[in-house]
Amino acid sequence: MSKIAVIGTGFSSLSCAAYLAKDGHEVIVFEKNSTPGGRCRQFEEQGFTFDMGPSWYWMPEVFEQFYNDFGKTTSDFYQLDRLSPSYSIHFGDEQAVPVSDKLDELKQLFESLEAGAAAQLDKFLADAAIKYDSGMNRFVHKPSLSVFEFAKWEIAKGFMKLDLLKAFSKHVRSYFKHPRIIQILEFPVLFLGATPQNIPALYSLMNYADLVGGTWYPQKGMFEIIKAMVSICEQQGVTIHYNATVEKVITETGSGKAKGIIVNGVAHAFDSIVGGADYHHVDQQLLDNSFRNYTEKYWDSREMAPSCLIYYIGVGKKLEHIIHHNLFFDADFGKHAAEIYTDRKWPENPLFYICAPSVTDKTVAPEGCENLFLLIPIAPGIQDSEHERERLFQQVMNRFERLTNQSVLEHIVYKRSYALNDFIRDYNAYKGNAYGLANTLKQTAFLKPKIRNKKLNNVFYTGQLTTPGPGVPPAIISGKVVAEYINKLTTENTL
Repeated sequence: MSKIAVIGTGFSSLSCAAYLAKDGHEVIVFEKNSTPGGRCRQFEEQGFTFDMGPSWYWMPEVFEQFYNDFGKTTSDFYQLDRLSPSYSIHFGDEQAVPVSDKLDELKQLFESLEAGAAAQLDKFLADAAIKYDSGMNRFVHKPSLSVFEFAKWEIAKGFMKLDLLKAFSKHVRSYFKHPRIIQILEFPVLFLGATPQNIPALYSLMNYADLVGGTWYPQKGMFEIIKAMVSICEQQGVTIHYNATVEKVITETGSGKAKGIIVNGVAHAFDSIVGGADYHHVDQQLLDNSFRNYTEKYWDSREMAPSCLIYYIGVGKKLEHIIHHNLFFDADFGKHAAEIYTDRKWPENPLFYICAPSVTDKTVAPEGCENLFLLIPIAPGIQDSEHERERLFQQVMNRFERLTNQSVLEHIVYKRSYALNDFIRDYNAYKGNAYGLANTLKQTAFLKPKIRNKKLNNVFYTGQLTTPGPGVPPAIISGKVVAEYINKLTTENTL
């Protein structure tokens, strides 16, 4: 077998490394930061433990399948609990609306808002289940290098059921009229990179994952997933180097292959290279111009999912009227969406989200304290600004205090912000994006940036800017897809 370098230690990189090593390759992973996890890193400060990125645990079967592939199960690594209720939504004019993890209670909520909505929810979720099965069990596991991968009749027939040409907003409104039901159902697509009017109806599969699959939490935090994946990698013989910045992919004109990589000034020879770091960074910064998959003009024309302004907050008292996941929809959704996707500017009065893991997990905050993760979606590519960071922090925290009827600001004992410049510095994130490539119709399946370099037959890409797309479960699947593709080429002796 061959010697393979993997760049980065995010979900897709660790997944890819584990599967490659399982199939007998010598795999060495290089991470520029001091700890693994990419966007899912973790840090501790003043007794608080903060997950830095992903906070939603959906599609538990994807994680379970990954562990099963290595003879493990989720419970071998962490305690996974289903949250009840899944989350709450503050609409602004009354108490928060809990979104139940129990379908009967959810139907009661919908029916209380709109007559006949309970029956409509059954129909909506039945359709979403078809999309979920087709999307998650067939299409996301394909390398998406060609349209012909989808040409088989049984696959094409399933593809036609995905409503790729129908807008998500139109699809939801064909079932429901009440604005709050619509907001509940449109919420999961907020981070997919476009307004619900420009996202394919396919992504009602997200509603199925949410309302049927449930929202879960691994005790001690999302970083437990990274620890589990690192453990599996090491058990498979993977070597991981930290504080190891990959500076260049070594190429030679006319060879058709990369020779290796330069790490911290030192050259290393490899048979193949997998870029699990930001695709744009690998493509535009690590490769010479003649070996790049795409031009800078191409990248600039891509629609990116949002970036975000995050605050990690330690509060010196316990808070009331919040649960683990809290969505605040007391502002104009359309205006905020336009500021992200159309106007490309800092929002005036944004929607926001607060995760309070200390409500569920006593280990992430000192006794009697609260751990808050505050997130505001913002446009990628805008100018970062400490002034805007602080303006929005003060604004949304004042709204948070008002909507939950309690004082918070005066009890804050720790505060750290994280936004565009931080994503660029820590992850080489293109335009400071947080969630990868937008899931628009023109950037779905085989229309995404390809997992294989077109000019170097031993350079590959995995992660949120390629197949199958953004999100933790898709990233894990992306790593497996790339590893399987490399193994197929190795078996065919075409590498």
